[in-house]
Amino acid sequence: MEVVGKIIQVLPAQEGVGRNGNPWKVQPYVLETLDQYPRKVHFEVFGEERIKQNPCEIDQLVTVSFDIESREFNGRWYTSIRAWRIQQGDTTQVAAAAPAAAPVAAPTAAPVAAAPAQAAPAEGIPANIDPFDASAGDGTSDLPF
Repeated sequence: MEVVGKIIQVLPAQEGVGRNGNPWKVQPYVLETLDQYPRKVHFEVFGEERIKQNPCEIDQLVTVSFDIESREFNGRWYTSIRAWRIQQGDTTQVAAAAPAAAPVAAPTAAPVAAAPAQAAPAEGIPANIDPFDASAGDGTSDLPF
C-alpha cells in the first residue's frame, strides 16, 4: 500500500535488544495526506539499515510504501504501519503520484412522467385556468406567493 503526503513530525527513535540478543531500532514519523480532507498517519521505519536508506525531514513531500500489521498482547490489539520504502520528491512529482480526487457527480433526478396533455379539470375550476399558475387568479388570494 502507499500513501502520499508531507512529513509533519519526526518522533524520537527507539532502540533496544530483542529476546535473541539482536539489537533493533525503530524511527517513527507522522505524515499528513494531501487529500481534500487531510489525515494524519503515524508510521515507522524498522531497522537501522532501512532508516539510513530512507531519511525524512519535516515538511518533506514523500510517497510511503508500507505494510499494515495487527497483533494481540494481553487481550488487546495493536496495529502498526511499517514503511519499507520512502520516495522523496518535490511537489510536482508527489502530486503526480497522488491519486486524483474523484469528481463528485451531481445527483441525477429520477425521470418525471409527463403530465397528461389534457387532464380533466377539478370540479369548480374552469378548464382554461391552471390551478398552479399564480397569475391566473383574480388577485383576491390571501396567499403570500
